[in-house]
Amino acid sequence: MDVALFDYELPPERIAQEAVEPRDAARLLLLDRGGGPLGHHRVADLPALLAPGDLLVVNDTRVAPARLFARRATGGRVELLLLEPAGRDGAGERWRALVGASRAPRRGEPLALPGGYTAELLDEPGGGAEAGAAQVRIAGPGTVAELAAAHGRLPLPPYIRRAPDDPRTARDRERYQTVYAAQEGALAAPTAGLHFTPGLLARLEEAGIARTAVTLHVGEGTFRPVRAERTGEIALHPERFTLPAAASDAIAVARARGGRVVAVGTTVVRTLESRPARADGAPEPGAGETALFVAPGHAFRFVDALVTNFHLPRSTLLMLVSAFAGRERVLAAYREAIAAGYRFYSYGDAMLVL
Repeated sequence: MDVALFDYELPPERIAQEAVEPRDAARLLLLDRGGGPLGHHRVADLPALLAPGDLLVVNDTRVAPARLFARRATGGRVELLLLEPAGRDGAGERWRALVGASRAPRRGEPLALPGGYTAELLDEPGGGAEAGAAQVRIAGPGTVAELAAAHGRLPLPPYIRRAPDDPRTARDRERYQTVYAAQEGALAAPTAGLHFTPGLLARLEEAGIARTAVTLHVGEGTFRPVRAERTGEIALHPERFTLPAAASDAIAVARARGGRVVAVGTTVVRTLESRPARADGAPEPGAGETALFVAPGHAFRFVDALVTNFHLPRSTLLMLVSAFAGRERVLAAYREAIAAGYRFYSYGDAMLVL
């Protein structure tokens, strides 16, 4: 398919710059795949919109504070987004990182980090699929994990604007995590889960709606736009996942009692749909990497309903939602959401697709 088929016009003021409070006060657009009219609700209404016996599957990844700011000897700022460890040597820890600066630092150029740490590039930032990526050596009084914990920032998407001294940055450190985040390793939040509060989760449980968790660590691909012209040319960056046996068993139980499997976010869809089916029809538990790209024509095996945010034009996430609910219906729902003043992207409102 032509990637341009997944384009739409979004007024810039519709891009949410901060999240609503409380979390479950976000608006929720109900999209009925059976052809019913769109419904306008709040995320807090989910206990009434779902049914006893349904199962929520959430992604319990936790976003790492992997965004560091370094200074050159000239005073210029360099941003390092730590992607993955690449070993260590006698001089420090080596990491693959995305490097951002008005003028790219040179190989071997010393960079000063907070807390008495230093960094230097071991190679030049790459091009093509590796645009901006380089290997960096970091040394200092402690580990890189300790450096990130003390001085790192969460890597917010580029469309959420934050000046270096923006007071909202401290709030982002808590607000850009789900309340059930447990397994650190993501470079971006599974944003559909940002709407859930402990109180809402308790009310869902009281309503007979169970919950289980998988883990998919959202990776660097989330920062790279789709440059292909055809969907068949798209290749996703692999992301690490874990699907526990308890989650597979919970899905089997829900299906056996006639309940729906409700994926909270596209990351859950990709985790479940990456797995083979076991004898009882539930996804096989396991861990590994997935580069599954879901586009129209995909035959869904494990997901019956979806909670998801509103996604960027031409994005693989919009293609996944279109595969689940139909491209024309999804784009029509987006147009109505824009007209009705819904907020878009990571800190924006949500959809429930049934």
